Amino acid sequence: MTLKQFRNKPVVKIITNKYVLILATFIVWMVFFDENSWLNHREFNKEIEKLNSEKEYYKSEIKKDDALIKNLDDKEELEKFAREEYKMKKENEDIYIIQYDTLEKK
Repeated sequence: MTLKQFRNKPVVKIITNKYVLILATFIVWMVFFDENSWLNHREFNKEIEKLNSEKEYYKSEIKKDDALIKNLDDKEELEKFAREEYKMKKENEDIYIIQYDTLEKK
């Protein structure tokens, strides 16, 4: 097969068409090399999803904290919280802290 016969094949004619070459170059440039490439967009979308999940987590934590603050308006709940979290006590009162062993026995 000579070069002339090779160039006359329909597939080679389509591939060597100047418009096809320009379009292929443009697509490769836009997917890989451009500042706003598809790869950059994919990374940004992953980061957006991560930030949205963090946002939802913090919203739920804020709701929990708001509920805790509303409960602490009651004097008994405030005292219970102080005893449990900060190990506070009244005068003339003894506190015994019980810790459980978390290591497995062999």
